[in-house]
Amino acid sequence: VFIPVGFTRFRLTGGEPLLRPRVVDLVGAIANLPQTQDLSMTTNGFLLAPMAQNLYNAGLRRINISLDSLDPDIFDQIIGNQGRSRWQQVWQGIQAAHQVGFDPLKLNVVVIPGVNDHEVLDLAALTIDKQWHVRFIEFMPIGNVHLFGDRGWVSSADLRERIRDRWGLTESQVRGAGPADVFQIPNAKGTLGFISQMSECFCDRCNRMRLSADGWLRPCLLNETGQIDLKTALRSGVSTAQLQEQVRHLLEIKPEINFKGRDSGISGAYTRTMSQIGG
Repeated sequence: VFIPVGFTRFRLTGGEPLLRPRVVDLVGAIANLPQTQDLSMTTNGFLLAPMAQNLYNAGLRRINISLDSLDPDIFDQIIGNQGRSRWQQVWQGIQAAHQVGFDPLKLNVVVIPGVNDHEVLDLAALTIDKQWHVRFIEFMPIGNVHLFGDRGWVSSADLRERIRDRWGLTESQVRGAGPADVFQIPNAKGTLGFISQMSECFCDRCNRMRLSADGWLRPCLLNETGQIDLKTALRSGVSTAQLQEQVRHLLEIKPEINFKGRDSGISGAYTRTMSQIGG
């Protein structure tokens, strides 16, 4: 359905993609399609360490791992660990991905005021000696409007100022294909990215479509308008050609959907949380 419409870059996210049975086979199948130009994955890293080499061998080259804290206790508080500490597993997964050779290896940090914002400099420092790429993401209370009370989010501009005051900060020559504004600590091996969906609208350059784990295609992370139930359509015998037309239509109206729903991310008017839509 998607490749004839023009899709060449794919990312496996979730929920958690490493929970999927035979995920290595799925990676191989997508990587081996002749039209696939890029294949990446976003993971919480819990199960990554023993799978990293097999994923790389199957054709995965880029990986994003969630690392919201370097403090195991704060990390467990953020993920809601239900009594089971996961920090060490995640750190081992990051080390395994680094040793296998994933490049770029990105670490996603959602900054939450009063929870982990005091760690920003420590997390930024991970980019100095290793070719790791830390991405600071403004917290989006999608479906979780009461999760952290009235603490809200920290703007990317504020984070950049803190880092600039400590080391200096320059715009990086490394540019990604995604929504991050990329900077670099002078002479660092890695980069710092800032994804500023709350403070700095980047809808005009968004080229993403999202297929949820239960088969819904949504044109915008911040808006539930215009979704297509692809799984039901496939199982009821709708033809590939018909599905392609539906996807083309969604692509045409995507810019309008992006801007129209821009401010709804902080209203709490979501039926799903960010974790349920793979954010």
